[in-house]
Amino acid sequence: MNTGLKVTVFAAALAATFGATYGVGNAVGSVSPKAKGDAHGAHAHAQGQSHTDGHASGGGHEQHGAAALPGGLQVSQGGYTLDLKSPRLVSGKVDEVRFAIVRDATGRAVTEFEREHGKELHLIVASRDLTVYRHLHPTRAADGTWSTPVELPEAGAYRVFADFKPKGGEGLTLGADLAAPGTYRPAALPTDHGTAEVDGYEVTLDGALAPGASGELKLTVSRDGKPVRDLQPYLGAYGHLVALRAGDLAYLHVHPHGEPGDGETKPGPEVAFMATAPSSGTYRLFLDFKHEGKVHTAAFTVHAGHAGH
Repeated sequence: MNTGLKVTVFAAALAATFGATYGVGNAVGSVSPKAKGDAHGAHAHAQGQSHTDGHASGGGHEQHGAAALPGGLQVSQGGYTLDLKSPRLVSGKVDEVRFAIVRDATGRAVTEFEREHGKELHLIVASRDLTVYRHLHPTRAADGTWSTPVELPEAGAYRVFADFKPKGGEGLTLGADLAAPGTYRPAALPTDHGTAEVDGYEVTLDGALAPGASGELKLTVSRDGKPVRDLQPYLGAYGHLVALRAGDLAYLHVHPHGEPGDGETKPGPEVAFMATAPSSGTYRLFLDFKHEGKVHTAAFTVHAGHAGH
């Protein structure tokens, strides 16, 4: 493994929303990758991200020191609140998510943010059963209101995660519930497979996720039986990995150590991470990678046992 990144659970509150109007954001990886041999699709993301160099970054951040609450579990944290203005969306068609990040002390929407991985804010939408996952980049209006189109395939219970860093502050991931009214039958969590197929690509996962102990996760991308050695940079990296804990959707977002063009990091076929799970349990992992101008998302179900086992 040539890349590595240590991830632990996030802590401190990060704040939100950006200022000045931006152009249309990119919708990343509508996830419906099908794990090999799995009848169910896959889609999913968690808070607490950090790099092996010890620097935390916005949107899923790691904090050193005392154990902290995983990201995405709270709608308010660290003096900021996620104000979801569209708590209900229509499924089966393109609808719009609208929200703002409010500074609790003033009651006003935040309009100044730090760029993290090329964006001021990353928005994740995942279904509660972890079979639907969307990584979106909304646009911000001058008043601090964010919006982005999104298509939810069916009615159900969803969770929205806003991953951002307010100007001069620390990174934070806030979460809120989202509903798509209609007849809803939760799907079973896709079974644990070491290989996922998405858009004609095959992604293999090697390594284990363990609570309280750093573990290496290596993902290898191939197509038509051949390794993909020309992955393209996406948001400043050759891969982005998000994990959501089944049950409460605790959020973990990690990036590989090293950057495209640093003279050491290769553009595939392997993308490696160092990650630490916040607890024992089942997690859904989502890997975003870019090849031939398109972003793809591969998803896996993994189980984290007791630390040291």
